[in-house]
Amino acid sequence: MDHPRVGVAILTMGNRPAELSDLLDSVAKQDTPAARVVVVGNGSPLPPLPDGVTGVELPENLGVAGGRNAALARLREFGDIDVLVDLDDDGLLISPDIFTRLAALYAADPRLGVVSFRIADEHGRTQRRHVPRLRAGDPARGGYVTTFLGGGHGISLRMLEETGDWPDAFFYAHEETDLAWRALDAGWKVLYEPELVLQHPWTSPTRHAVFFRMVARNRVWLAKRHLPAPLVPVYLGMWTVLTLARTRSLTGLRAWAGGFAEGVRTPCGPRRPMRWATVWRMTRLGRPPVV
Repeated sequence: MDHPRVGVAILTMGNRPAELSDLLDSVAKQDTPAARVVVVGNGSPLPPLPDGVTGVELPENLGVAGGRNAALARLREFGDIDVLVDLDDDGLLISPDIFTRLAALYAADPRLGVVSFRIADEHGRTQRRHVPRLRAGDPARGGYVTTFLGGGHGISLRMLEETGDWPDAFFYAHEETDLAWRALDAGWKVLYEPELVLQHPWTSPTRHAVFFRMVARNRVWLAKRHLPAPLVPVYLGMWTVLTLARTRSLTGLRAWAGGFAEGVRTPCGPRRPMRWATVWRMTRLGRPPVV
C-alpha cells in the first residue's frame, strides 16, 4: 500500500465534551494529518466541532459496533481513506508521530489488517486486560496477536471489504474479537504495536451497567458464529468455569447467566466456522480459540 491515507472515527455520547476536545486537538497535531475525521454522536447531539471535522448525529445509541459502522459509512462516502483509526473519546494521542508510524506499517505489509495500540494511563501503566495476549507479560512487547483493543487501533479498509464490517447486533463487548477472528480466517494479520500509545484513564469494564449480560451473550454468539462445532462446548465451558471463579458479585453472575441464555436462544447472524488451519494459526500465536 503506497502512502496509505488515514481517516479517524470517534464515538461520543455527549458526556465528555472536554475530553473530546482534547482528543481532537491531539489528532490535529499529528505529523501526518488525517485525511478525514468523523465524530459520531451515538444517540446524542454533538458539541461544536473544529473546522474540517465531520459530525454525524444518530437518533439512537447503536452501541460501539453500530456507531463504528455509522462512522465507517460516512468515511466511505468520501472515498479517500485507506486506513481507519478508531479512538475512544476520552483517549489522547500523546505522540505526534502515531499516524506516521501507522501508515509506514501498512505501507510495508499489504496483508496487515489490524494494528492495536497500547493503552496506558497518565502514569504510563497498562492494565492487564489491555494487553491482547493470553499471557500478558510485558505490555511493551509487541507482536502478532488474535484480537485487539477497541479504544485505539487502525484497520485496513481493504480488509473490511473482504471480511465485512463490525457486527451491529453485538452492540458492546467482543466486537473486536469477532472482527479479528474473521480477519485471521481470511489470511490477514493482527499486530499489537505498543509504541503506538493511546493515553486513557484507568477504568474497570464493570462500570458499564450491561457489562455482564453483554459479555456472556456475545461470547456465545462468537462461538455460534465462528467456531468449528467440536470447539463450541469447549470454549463456552472454559469461559463458564473462568467466570464462576473470577466473579465475586452474585448480581453480576445472575446477569451473566441471563446473557448466556440469551445468546443460546437468539440468532447471531450467519454461521461461518473458521477453518481448522486458522485454529492452528491462532494456537501458534499463543491463544487457541478455546479460551
